[in-house]
Amino acid sequence: MSTFGLNISTSAAPGADPVAEARRAEELGFDYVSSADHPCTTHDSFETWTMLSWIAAATTRIKVATRVLGVPYRNVAMVAKMAETFDRLSGGRLILGLGGGYSDEEFRAYGMRVPTAREKVDGLAEAVQIIRGLWSERRFTFEGRHHRTEAADLEPKPARRIPIWLGTFGPRALAVTGRLADGWIPSHGFAGPGEVTAMRTRLLTAAHEAGRAPEEITCAYNLALRVQDRPGAEPGELAGPPAHLIDALRGFQRIGFTSFNLMPSGEDRDEQVERLAREVVPALREPALLGTPLARR
Repeated sequence: MSTFGLNISTSAAPGADPVAEARRAEELGFDYVSSADHPCTTHDSFETWTMLSWIAAATTRIKVATRVLGVPYRNVAMVAKMAETFDRLSGGRLILGLGGGYSDEEFRAYGMRVPTAREKVDGLAEAVQIIRGLWSERRFTFEGRHHRTEAADLEPKPARRIPIWLGTFGPRALAVTGRLADGWIPSHGFAGPGEVTAMRTRLLTAAHEAGRAPEEITCAYNLALRVQDRPGAEPGELAGPPAHLIDALRGFQRIGFTSFNLMPSGEDRDEQVERLAREVVPALREPALLGTPLARR
């Protein structure tokens, strides 16, 4: 069965209320809320982890996802500790999304060394291994090129397997996702249907080579969309009447996506959220359509 998330903006502009938005998402039946991680902005913004912790404390059922934390921004072992605490206090509701760090300008602005593309991917792979190691082993030692631990203990261990989703696009990063991650969350704005199909194939090939089954990996699509009278053509956005959006999302189900993170666009956000929850999501609350070659891989 497909699951549905809702983007919560990190905007701290006057009148912004991310907690109220998350509570409404929970009331409307969304499965999770998520927020991006861009600490350096020209507009007023909240720090992602702090904001999502506040949201978790103010809700009871809905899962909370980082979409995605830039690994180079924070010490990896500390992220493992932060995530265990978050998950325990929230009653097992964290989805830990990680990425290599999108914006080189943010690294420079905050005085951090700018990693190369290869370093971002290698550092992401090491981060997943360290986090999983600290969550499962005592006195965990890891000697990586970018991250390390030495006889490190993290107690208590997580009470459940906290899912780690990766936001990846390039061939090496997709291979890391297939080998190590519990989920994959690309964005429609960076990878349209044609591109994302080939990416998913590469990811599943890496998973197969690592001895993993495709169903071990949640494939979630991050989508900007808008309910309106006629189909639209804004780059990177799906827009149109409910039936049009439903058909598009069913197409993504057919190529193997089982989760959708929805990012309503426009100033009438509250109305958009309501319409998506009542006119689009219910039609897709059924098992994803299987049977295509990609779905069977």
